[in-house]
Amino acid sequence: MARVKNGAVTKARHKKVLKEAKGYFGSKHRLYKTAKEQLMHSGQYAFRDRKQKKRDFRKLWITRINAACRLNDISYSRFIEGLNKAGVEVNRKMLSEIAINDPKAFSELVKVAKDGKAGKIKPATEVTGNEVTIGAAKKETKKVEVKEDKKEEKKTTTKKATTAKKEVKEEKGAAKKATTTKKTTTTKKATTAKKTTK
Repeated sequence: MARVKNGAVTKARHKKVLKEAKGYFGSKHRLYKTAKEQLMHSGQYAFRDRKQKKRDFRKLWITRINAACRLNDISYSRFIEGLNKAGVEVNRKMLSEIAINDPKAFSELVKVAKDGKAGKIKPATEVTGNEVTIGAAKKETKKVEVKEDKKEEKKTTTKKATTAKKEVKEEKGAAKKATTTKKTTTTKKATTAKKTTK
């Protein structure tokens, strides 16, 4: 039996790992064993930090908003509270961009937040049919309406299906009656024919 050598496969595997470890410090990019170990750790760190990155950016946005708020004589928490009470829905990323690029617009937002906190501004209300939606509650009411519509559609489709089934059953019943009457008429004719022949 021929001897199987795995040198080519091993070489390819080592080459692949060392290529991925390119740029690592010291023996971590030269030696296969240490390179493989470091690659495993690198993968774990990358997985962890993809989640951490989102938290870090949120922290940065909050820090920027806080700095801009302090210039306008209000704290970050009071600013956010005021915006919520006024019914303003702007995320922190956009607020930080406004704070950096357009300080005048940000100062207007601060005024809105102060008025909202004082109770001067209330969220916009909308009346549609029997429902009243207030600011942030708009999304919820829409969802409820959609669900109700879906339920009504299901009811109508089930009613249609049940009526169609009833019609089919009635048709089958009528067909059975027709076949039984035909059979009885044919048997009567046959019996009368026999009697006449006798």
